[in-house]
Amino acid sequence: MQLKISPLYITSVLFVAKATAWSDPYNHTFIAPTAADWRSPCPGLNTLANHGYINRDGMNITIEAIMNGALDAFNVNWDTILVAAKFGLLSGSDATTFSTLGLGPLSLHNLVEHDASISRNDYGPDGTGDNVHFNETTFQTLANANPGFDYYDPTSAGMVQSARLADSVANNPNVTNTQKEFLLRSRESGLYLSIFGNATTGVAPKEFVQIFFREERLPIEEGWTKGPTLITVDTLRPIETVIRNASDWTEQAVHCEPLLLGSGITFN
Repeated sequence: MQLKISPLYITSVLFVAKATAWSDPYNHTFIAPTAADWRSPCPGLNTLANHGYINRDGMNITIEAIMNGALDAFNVNWDTILVAAKFGLLSGSDATTFSTLGLGPLSLHNLVEHDASISRNDYGPDGTGDNVHFNETTFQTLANANPGFDYYDPTSAGMVQSARLADSVANNPNVTNTQKEFLLRSRESGLYLSIFGNATTGVAPKEFVQIFFREERLPIEEGWTKGPTLITVDTLRPIETVIRNASDWTEQAVHCEPLLLGSGITFN
């Protein structure tokens, strides 16, 4: 017996499949966080939580979960973020998990959080600056970068870093600007370019990047898909080199600042 399927049925199935794939190709629907959910100063981690690649409430998250989530969602290899993720564990008392307060303690100033962010305010000299939540005024430096083009690239990213640092230096008398912060900021810039653009050239559509920062959402509905190139330290290296050169950065302190741990212990 030969099974006959009508063209109309085939068309309907293909339409449904296409619509499903377009709206949520990785089966990780975006759900905005509630007031009870913990989020961090890192838009990447927050995006992973908002899409369910890590626990949506931001609690009981292991380093392994972060590494796997970044790989699944962004095609970012472990080697690019492992040190920062492990360093972030110092914000709490658990040896392997962001548990008691979830992602919240990552806001601890000068641990992995840093001044001159492209999307957050500095913590500030009096400790009242909101370094956790997205700030549109701060973000305008990146939003308005590379005028006349619909993309960002490593050169524009470096110029944004330079402008954001200049603003922090001018307005924050306690700004921290050592090689640690510079390397962190350059890695972050290289990642947003590689994830939302071409991982080889670092050219990324402005629309995708802006949605990521403003909404902490993967811009799937706007046409973004996870890139085919695995993002590694090796793929980031040439992009970060351009970013650093365009940043025209000058070291203001030879030694890193004191390391402040969640337990209240300070290492100098």
